[in-house]
Amino acid sequence: MSAITTSLAEYRHQLKSNRWGLWLFFLSEAFMFGGLLTSRFYLWGDTRPPLDQNLGFIVTVVLLLSSFFMNRAETAIAHDDRKNFQLNLIITAVLGIAFLVGVVGFEWQGEVRPTDGAYGAVLYGMTGMHALHVLSGLIFIMIVFFNGRKGHYSAERHWGVEACAVWWHYVDLVWVFFYPALYLMGTVIHP
Repeated sequence: MSAITTSLAEYRHQLKSNRWGLWLFFLSEAFMFGGLLTSRFYLWGDTRPPLDQNLGFIVTVVLLLSSFFMNRAETAIAHDDRKNFQLNLIITAVLGIAFLVGVVGFEWQGEVRPTDGAYGAVLYGMTGMHALHVLSGLIFIMIVFFNGRKGHYSAERHWGVEACAVWWHYVDLVWVFFYPALYLMGTVIHP
């Protein structure tokens, strides 16, 4: 066996282990986010605080759109299209920043305060934990972007890009559950 074949076989074995590790990590994250959702329904019941419905919808669309561009970035590097890989990573990051600005910059300036009992605790707990994960995803995206500029990824070897994309899609999936729980379910009451 040549060194290249051995190296590729080792890479594939490591890739399998990395994927298992990532999915086990996501399982532990699912328990945390599931606990936050459970808290929402236990503490809020069939009510919810007055949140900006338009803002909630806009940030959700922005985050889902960012997932589309992340998928395009991953597909581009899988086809050795470095230009589109870099471009789509930047678009993903810009949309992720827009999401953060919408939630942290605008929603957190709304009517509900962190001191508003169960409503404040749940809202800031759920959106804060999610925002922290989006921020870590943005850092991950920038690391992948700069590594990509250095030529660290190819069609055959792009685990870092795959892991980043899976992380980003996971964060988006969590928001798909958080959005209706926060913005759509329950009768509006003022804290």
